[in-house]
Parts: sequence; C-alpha cells; structure tokens
Amino acid sequence: MTLSDTHGSSFVMILLLFCFAVIHSGGAALRVKAESVIGARAWRLIFAFASIPSAVILVGYFIAHRYDGFRFWNLQGVSELIPLIWILSAISFLFLYPATYNLLEIPAVLKPKVRIYATGIIRVTRHPQAIGQIIWCFAHLLWIGTSFTLVTCLGLIAHHLFAIWHGDRRLSLKFGQEFEDVKKRTSVVPFLAVLDGRQKLQIKEFLRPSQMGILIAVFFFWWSHKFISVGAQRFLSFDLTELLARIA
Repeated sequence: MTLSDTHGSSFVMILLLFCFAVIHSGGAALRVKAESVIGARAWRLIFAFASIPSAVILVGYFIAHRYDGFRFWNLQGVSELIPLIWILSAISFLFLYPATYNLLEIPAVLKPKVRIYATGIIRVTRHPQAIGQIIWCFAHLLWIGTSFTLVTCLGLIAHHLFAIWHGDRRLSLKFGQEFEDVKKRTSVVPFLAVLDGRQKLQIKEFLRPSQMGILIAVFFFWWSHKFISVGAQRFLSFDLTELLARIA
C-alpha cells in the first residue's frame, strides 16, 4: 500500500479545509467593503451560496472517508462511550450555532447586521463556534480514532483558532472601545469570565426556541445518522485525488 493510497484522502481534506477557510474567513473580511458596494442582503446571499455548498462538500467528504488512513485506536466496542459521544455532540451544537437566534438574516429576509453582545452563550465564551468545533472534534476523534479524522480535526481547530483572532480584530476595528469593553467582560476559555466574576449566567437567556430547535436537530441527526452515512458513501466517496491529478 502506497502513501497515496493510505493518506490521499487526507491530502484532499486539507485542500477542502483550506478552500472552506478562505470562503468563510475571506468572506468575513470582505463583508464591510462588499456591503458598501452591493448592500447587506445581496452580500449575505452571495456568501450563503458560496459557503453552504462548501460546508456540505466538506461534511460529506468527511463522512465518506472518516475511516481512511491508520486506525490509532478503536473504542467503539465500549458501550459506555456512546452516550458520552452524543452528549458532547449535543453540547457542541449548542455552542456552534448561536446564529440561529437570527435565522431570518441567513436568507437575508431581514437585513443582516454586524452586532456585538455579551448575553446568552457569549457569557460562557466569546467565541462559541470555535469552542463548539473543538468539542465536536474531540468527540468524533475519540469515537473514530483514524489518521484521516485527526487531520480533519487539526485543520478545523486551526481554522477556528485563526477565526478567534480574526473575529476579535474585525470587531475591534468596527466597534472600537465598545468591543474592547465587551472583550474585558468576556473570555475565550469557557466559563473563565464567570468563574473570575466578570460575568454572571442568566438562565432565562438560554431558554429560547432556537435552543430547542438545536436539540431537535441533534435528535434528528442521531436518528438519521446511518442514512446520512450511506448517502455520503454513495454520492461523495468519489476519488477527488484522482480527479485533481487528471486536472493537473
């Protein structure tokens, strides 16, 4: 077995992750300038049409190739691990999708707006998507244990660590002292600002319909996991490595 046979899909995943990062972080960097030229709604639609397919391809390719490469460990025979994986996955979704509070902004039904706030999940961490991604990666790497999954998780975490710096920088440039004040009252590390007294959790801020929607989505993914895996294997297990070689 050659190196290409063992790790070819990992190299493709690195390329897909790079494209995903450019679309998302690049789109965020261009937002202010683009909105001034074509308007907030038009830019949100363009961004959605670029980012959603890239995310679907990324997730589909991961599902189709998650067992590629070397198997470092196999804990799937440990039945006690299953509820832990699903609990961690559910928690990761609750961190990953704070934007569900503004669902109508996603299709640009409402005018998208850059805002800063320090309520709800932001009291726990100023960058919930990064923390959610790290939790998701930990849970899935623990369950799958392959070199391909390790490469995917390292790439995703690296992108989100960059996004923490990039996001703070963009908000600081846009909002100035207002964001610096929010930054002082919040933390990147979960619950750090709560533990040192800078924040106080308000339970009512978490009792929102959007959070219930996320929990419903988690249960739906749990029920449909095997169907998603079959679909990904059937439609997205094509050899991108061979395709790229032919193009080159």
